[in-house]
Amino acid sequence: MTYGENLWLFFLLLTGIIVVPGMDMMFVLANALTRGRAAGLAATLGLMVGGACHTLFGTVAVAGLSRLMPAVYGPMLMIGSAYMMWIGITLMKSSIVVDTVGGAAVSRGVLVQGIVTCLLNPKAWLFILAVYPQFMTPAYGPLGPQALVMGTMTVSVQFAVYGALAVAAARGRDALVANPALTIRVGRVAGLLLVAIAGYTLLRGFNAL
Repeated sequence: MTYGENLWLFFLLLTGIIVVPGMDMMFVLANALTRGRAAGLAATLGLMVGGACHTLFGTVAVAGLSRLMPAVYGPMLMIGSAYMMWIGITLMKSSIVVDTVGGAAVSRGVLVQGIVTCLLNPKAWLFILAVYPQFMTPAYGPLGPQALVMGTMTVSVQFAVYGALAVAAARGRDALVANPALTIRVGRVAGLLLVAIAGYTLLRGFNAL
């Protein structure tokens, strides 16, 4: 397999894992619907920063820590699911009204939450554990340039998928501005979905121990 073919296959797998609905996608959707486009894009940016960190970890793992990766999978599942459950419960208990939230402070908070959400997302770690050792190899040259290419592909696909979702959801938000009660229900339903996904992931974490 040539390096170009290797990258193309990695791109297909990467896109497939990102477009599958999960914690990251629900996090972007919830923020875009309840807080607007700026918050949705801030969530997207946070996930992109987390994606870059995943690439760094994958590079280090391929370089010599691959034997340790199975040991951290179960605990990472549990930590990530617990964090997402906390966010979901917070949304369920909140009474967010569309026209009373927003601004730089909210966006900064969402950005930080997005980074942590991505770093603790078990789907992303599973992808690294299963895929990176197959596509990042010394046979294609130094690992640094390979990591740069794969990292760029990762954040680009995240931006395309999650950014588009944030913009689309924010446009639908206009219908919520005049209906605060509906906005509250949307936020709480999103929180319930996060809790459900996190609960399932938590069970997987226990099974992986």
